[in-house]
Amino acid sequence: DVFEQPQHVGHKKIEFHISTEIPGVLQINSEKEEKNDLYATTEEINNTGFGRIFPAPSSNDKMETEEEDDEIPSEFISRRDLEKNRLSREEMEKYSVFKNYEPGDPNCRIYVKNLAKQVQEKDLKFIFGRYVDFQSEVERNMFDIRLMKEGRMKGQAFIGLPNEKAAAKALKEANGYILFEKPMVVQFARSARPKQDANEGKRKK
Repeated sequence: DVFEQPQHVGHKKIEFHISTEIPGVLQINSEKEEKNDLYATTEEINNTGFGRIFPAPSSNDKMETEEEDDEIPSEFISRRDLEKNRLSREEMEKYSVFKNYEPGDPNCRIYVKNLAKQVQEKDLKFIFGRYVDFQSEVERNMFDIRLMKEGRMKGQAFIGLPNEKAAAKALKEANGYILFEKPMVVQFARSARPKQDANEGKRKK
């Protein structure tokens, strides 16, 4: 009973008496506000009481997205771009460099030829870096680019990838990719010629 009493004291009515005659200046201003910014009034309401709460979560969101970006390095080519600038099988047949193409025996090292003279190591890293997990120190250390710029081997490169699976994926997706108007020919390297590299590969397996 005690708790019920206050409810029956009487309902208070709050009434607003707004005159229909709004001064001309106010009317013009209110029309302008409506046109310019529909959210102006809601922003004012938010700012009066709870405005200060909002900035904190948004900064957290920003941090989260930055962390996600770090996990997926964006400095490498996307699969879409690879596919878009790659020759089809029919187109490859028109190029003499693909005439007797053989992918070779799968291993973790790939051989790239028919590179344009302006190709640099960073261009190859941009393409083949997508097959390496840079969060892993082992994979990072195994990723190796040897680009030949002089002599008979000019326009060729050897790229060491972390494992056979990554090398097979790179070969499949990058073979025939047009880099500086020249299609790359990607094959598995013939048994890694420098003995030291072959031993290192065995040890790490």
